[in-house]
Amino acid sequence: MKPTILALSVALAAALFPQAASAASSAARSTQVMASHKSPFNCGKTFYANNWIDTPPHNPEGSIDWQTYGSDAINGEPVRATAAGTAYFNDAGSTSYGKWVEVRHGDGTRTRYAHLATMVRAAGGSMSVSQGTQIGTVGSTGGSNAPHLHYEQRTSGGAVDTSPTVEGVTVSLGQKKAVTSTNACGGGGNPYTPEEVCGSGYATIDSAAVTGGRVYLLYNSGNGYNCVTTLKTTNVGSPASMSAFLEPEGSNRTTNSGSFSYYAGPVKRSAPGTCVKWGGSIGSDSYTSPFEHCGS
Repeated sequence: MKPTILALSVALAAALFPQAASAASSAARSTQVMASHKSPFNCGKTFYANNWIDTPPHNPEGSIDWQTYGSDAINGEPVRATAAGTAYFNDAGSTSYGKWVEVRHGDGTRTRYAHLATMVRAAGGSMSVSQGTQIGTVGSTGGSNAPHLHYEQRTSGGAVDTSPTVEGVTVSLGQKKAVTSTNACGGGGNPYTPEEVCGSGYATIDSAAVTGGRVYLLYNSGNGYNCVTTLKTTNVGSPASMSAFLEPEGSNRTTNSGSFSYYAGPVKRSAPGTCVKWGGSIGSDSYTSPFEHCGS
């Protein structure tokens, strides 16, 4: 294919002004990355995103305070990763962030979530997260005078983005906007998430697609239990044949099956330090894992 006049012009500009071209490319990548972040809350929840200009300035400037909006009281709300990555859990005690989590994303950018009441891992721990994985709950630990979620988006160089974007909404310095979450909607409008089905303390550690939905394996590090649930992503709300099963190595399999509108399960079994086989089905399509996840 012959290069277009526009393509030749862009190439010439890049050659003559490499720094400008690099900056434009970097800005485009940054915009694309930030636009991919969702709200850190459950599907359908609306909260105020406040990018304060205070005296003294909000520390760090450009960070967001998520606060109650209308009837959606924020205290105790599940906090979810706004994009996929690796989550690192920390506790600064009675100062600064209090209980806080940093998620490092694949492109080198980072997000931070502070003043948490609880975290799904102990301080010093880490785990892989998908967009929507629960990492804690909203609280008021550390240097906080009321329940809220302190949230930051940072570049790969560590600088705080002073105009962060979530759900396609940019909240610049001095702005306060009500943002409704589409995070953890389960796909296809399913109002449930794996963590909600399995309950407090469970976090997703693996998943597999089946036609019309997805099977999830979760683990609770507090009690050593695994949990499996199958969630629909199509024809949500209409009954369909579904199942979820869990089999610790050396033990019998436990299965939940039937005609369900939203999800099958939860199936929970104690399996600390034990390999598990897990899976589920929707209609005629099913998934069965090998024995795996032997340490969790």
